[in-house]
Amino acid sequence: MHGILNSEDGQVVFVDTPGVLKGGHAGLSGRMIDQVKETLRGIDVIIYVVDPTRAIGSEERFTLSLIRNAAAPKILVINKIDLKNKPYMDDYRALGVDEFTSTIELSAGEGTHVRGLIQSVFDAMPEGEPMYPDTQRTNLTKEEWVAEIIREKALNEVRDEVPYAMHVVVDSIVEKAADDAHGKPAMFVIEARILVNADRYKKMLIGSGGRIIKEIGSVARKELEGILDSRVFLDLEVECDAHWSERI
Repeated sequence: MHGILNSEDGQVVFVDTPGVLKGGHAGLSGRMIDQVKETLRGIDVIIYVVDPTRAIGSEERFTLSLIRNAAAPKILVINKIDLKNKPYMDDYRALGVDEFTSTIELSAGEGTHVRGLIQSVFDAMPEGEPMYPDTQRTNLTKEEWVAEIIREKALNEVRDEVPYAMHVVVDSIVEKAADDAHGKPAMFVIEARILVNADRYKKMLIGSGGRIIKEIGSVARKELEGILDSRVFLDLEVECDAHWSERI
């Protein structure tokens, strides 16, 4: 997934790698790790974002093993500095001194010091030609980024119960033409499915009386309406498919 930043300083293409799920090289976990390794081969700057409310555990150490010998500059980003309780802050600061080219402490939620991170990335980047037109923001199709928004909202609702055990498929996006006679804006009609690999996850996502899936749909719809500058009708369902991870 590419996020494209254009500014007076130039263009940076941020590559969002899959998360690292330590625990074997088979199935989805193994393919995600392979993709991370492949992505790192063509990267000019590595940004490693950490959470100081979590201890440095096995996944962090495994991630460090993946990037330790990379020739590219490595920036450690310690997120969530706006929180009062950060019990592992000093551990990550020490990690930054030992393992990284530089360390930046920021709050992604509040935007604190994000501009400093962007400037550090530009300073570390080699000169070259832009990869994308200056009007393009991502390499995803409309269906893919809509699916990512829905998946993000679903994870926010059930993150502890259904980690990585879901996938979103957008089956259709239909734009309804504006009705100029009545001054009504256009509407996007989106049909999407959240796929999970077990019935218990389906029940968690639907919730009692459909409360969870309604909340996911409501929050996703509001964000989509802001991005698309249009009304959105989101038809969202949950399906159980034990083999979805084998097909992506």
